[in-house]
Amino acid sequence: MTGDNGLMTALRAPFTMPALRQTVFCVAGVVSAAAILAVPMILPALGGLVLWATGAMSQEPAPVVAPVFLVLIPLTVVLVVVLAAPLARAMGALQRHLAERLLGERVEASPTRPGWRAVGYCLLKVPLAIPQGYGAFCYVFGLVNLSYPVWWPLFRNHPPGTTLGPVWALTPFGTIGTRTFAGTFLIAAAGLAMLFVAPWLMRAGTAPDVAAMRRLLGPRGLAERVRELQVSRAQAIDDAAAMMRRLERDLHDGAQIRLATLAMNLGMATEKLGADGPPPDLAQARELVALAHRGAKDALADLRDLVRGIHPPVLDNGLGDALATLATGSAIPVTVSVELPDRPVPAIETIAYFCASELLANAAKHSRATRIGLGVVRSGDLLTLTVEDDGAGGANPDGPGLFGLSRRIAVVDGKMRVHSPAGGPTRVEIELPTHV
Repeated sequence: MTGDNGLMTALRAPFTMPALRQTVFCVAGVVSAAAILAVPMILPALGGLVLWATGAMSQEPAPVVAPVFLVLIPLTVVLVVVLAAPLARAMGALQRHLAERLLGERVEASPTRPGWRAVGYCLLKVPLAIPQGYGAFCYVFGLVNLSYPVWWPLFRNHPPGTTLGPVWALTPFGTIGTRTFAGTFLIAAAGLAMLFVAPWLMRAGTAPDVAAMRRLLGPRGLAERVRELQVSRAQAIDDAAAMMRRLERDLHDGAQIRLATLAMNLGMATEKLGADGPPPDLAQARELVALAHRGAKDALADLRDLVRGIHPPVLDNGLGDALATLATGSAIPVTVSVELPDRPVPAIETIAYFCASELLANAAKHSRATRIGLGVVRSGDLLTLTVEDDGAGGANPDGPGLFGLSRRIAVVDGKMRVHSPAGGPTRVEIELPTHV
C-alpha cells in the first residue's frame, strides 16, 4: 500500500501546484543568473560604445580613445566593486523572498549583512541555475509537447494530397519533427517523459540553492544560535502567559462559579435548618444540600480537568502507557508503537503527550482517515514522535493547529516535518531532545 501511494504521488507530482511554483522559482533563477553574468559585460560594452562614439566624432580616434579608456575603465572597475556588495545583498533578499513564497523555505536575513557572502551566493547562483533551467525547460516544453495531439486536428486540416512541412518539437536531446497526426503521439510521449523528469531536475537545482542561501545569506554560528534562543524565549513567555490566561479563565468561569454556588446553597440550607429547634423547612433544606453536593462534584471535575491540562496524571506511568490510553479515546483506530529504552525528562514527556493529543484530534477532525499510526522512538539524545494517517492529506503546516505545535516544540529546540500531499497520506514527524 505504501509503495502504491508513493507511485501515485510521483505520477501526480508534475501536475500539482508545488511543481508550478518550483518552475517559477527556477525560471526566476535563470533570469537572475543571466543578470549576474551580464555584469562583467559592462566593461567591454562600455569600451565598445566609447570607441564607436569617439570614432564617429573624430577623424583620428586613436589619440582620443586612449585617454578616455584610461579614465573610464578604472572608474567603471571601481564602480562595479563598490556596487557589488549592495547589489548582491539586494539579489539575495529577492531570492530569499522567492524561496519563501514559492518553495515554502524561510531563510532569515543575516544580522551582520556581510557583503562577501552575498557576492559568493550570487556567483554560486550561476552554476546552480543550470539544472534549474534544464528542469524548467523540461516542464514548460513537456506541457507544450503533450498538447500536440490536441491542436493538430485544428490547424493541420488541409485537403488530402497537400504536402506539408514537418512540425518540430523541442526535447532535451534535440528536435523531433512530424508530418502526420500519428507522429504527434510520439511527441506527446516525449513531453510526458519530460514532465515526469522535470520535478527531479528542478529539485536538483533548488535544494542546493536553498542550502547555499542558508549558508551564505542566513545567520550563522553564534549569531544564529542567539537569534534562536531569543525566539525560543519569546515563545516560551508567550506560551506561559497564554496558559496563565487560560487557567484564570477556566477557574473563573468554571470551578470558581461552582464553588460560589456551593457556598450560597450551603448558606441557604443553614437558614432553612434554623439556628436551634426543629427545622422549619426540612425538605427544602435537603434539596439545597443535594444541590450543593452536585456542585461540589462538578467543581472537583473541573479542577481535575485543569490539573490534567497542566500535567496529565497518566504520564506518571510513562509516555508509552499515556499514549496507549490516549489512543483508546480516539474516534479513529490507532496503532501505537513505542520504543523507549528509558524515560526522557518530564518536560519532554509532557510536550510529546500534548503533541500526540493535538495531532490525533486534528486527524479525527479533518483527515477523513480510517486508521492512524502513532509511534515514538528514541535514538540517542533524540525522541521522534510520528503520526501517520491514510486520510485525504492537504494538511497546512502554517495552519493554527500545526503552527501552534511548531511554536511549542521550538521552545525546547524541537523540529517538526509535515508531509501531506493532496490525496494523502499525511505524515507528521516531531523531533524533541530527550533533555532540556
